[in-house]
Amino acid sequence: MTEKTTTTKVEEAQTAALRIAGLSDEARSDALHSIAETIDANHDEILEANGKDVREAQQLLEAGEYSQALVDRLKLSTSKLESITDMVRSVAAQADPLGTTQTARKLDEGLELYKCTVPIGVVGTIFESRPDALVQIASLCLRSGNAVILKGGSEASHSNRVLFELIRDATADVPDGWAQLIEARADVDTVLEMDDAIDLVMPRGSSEFVSYIQDNTSIPVLGHTEGVCHVYVDEEADISMATDIAYDAKVQYPAVCNAVETLLVHERVAADFLPEIASQYEDAGVEMRGDEASRNIVPMETAKATRHLVISCRWRRPAKRTGEPSTATSSSPSESSNRSTKRPIT
Repeated sequence: MTEKTTTTKVEEAQTAALRIAGLSDEARSDALHSIAETIDANHDEILEANGKDVREAQQLLEAGEYSQALVDRLKLSTSKLESITDMVRSVAAQADPLGTTQTARKLDEGLELYKCTVPIGVVGTIFESRPDALVQIASLCLRSGNAVILKGGSEASHSNRVLFELIRDATADVPDGWAQLIEARADVDTVLEMDDAIDLVMPRGSSEFVSYIQDNTSIPVLGHTEGVCHVYVDEEADISMATDIAYDAKVQYPAVCNAVETLLVHERVAADFLPEIASQYEDAGVEMRGDEASRNIVPMETAKATRHLVISCRWRRPAKRTGEPSTATSSSPSESSNRSTKRPIT
């Protein structure tokens, strides 16, 4: 069987987009549940393919061409696959995002204007080494009635191919061609030229890569910028809950770009909070680097480690001026934090 060209795949997605937009909420939700069940039933096949990717990545890591973080992001496991299917089911359980009236106004007698949610159409996505990203993106596009072009990193090619085929098989009742997989690097340039067929491009990678996409297409691009991920523990925080959140934000999946990098602690609760979280971080192999105030409470390790965290307990919430509404201000560090993907992981 001859492999379809990228142009053909995009055209098929464009045709499918017109049909998938008309699917009922129930049909889209059922298809997502089918994806979850199919992934659950094929762990061995997925892990075998992922093992090939990981072994090849390990060789390139030893050759100095890949980073350890990239290899960590690449790995799948039984528990990771279970979390992936939990995610798919959670997307299926969300309220239907389509057909919702956002605003309405009467312009004149017999003339009313409504702003309603509708599908975008065909979404082109270019993402990094995490194979779970393929499932996440496809699930969100299906839930919102969009067709999708998927282009993952070559380091995850075996994993991406198996996951894509399982998704395609699981959604036989969805208009054929709604999801397409492209693999060659040259295919990206073809996609960027098809502004008459693709409605939105979402690149996920380095800032340089996002800039390249923006500079080489007339398709609207949903880009991102760089930032630092913060967790702030306020003086009124539940210390037990804050400890759980701060630990999970760093340790649960440290290889991803949105793992917390800076922990800001109100000085009034620092003495209660820092010793407990520091103990948990130490057990997890996290290297803490703190300001003078935090080091006076907890000795900060300086030994070589693979995970780092900056801690500060000197920041205070800006005092609210008389008569000002209780809203975030530009002086808040949380506003400098950007939750978007910010590091190269291709």
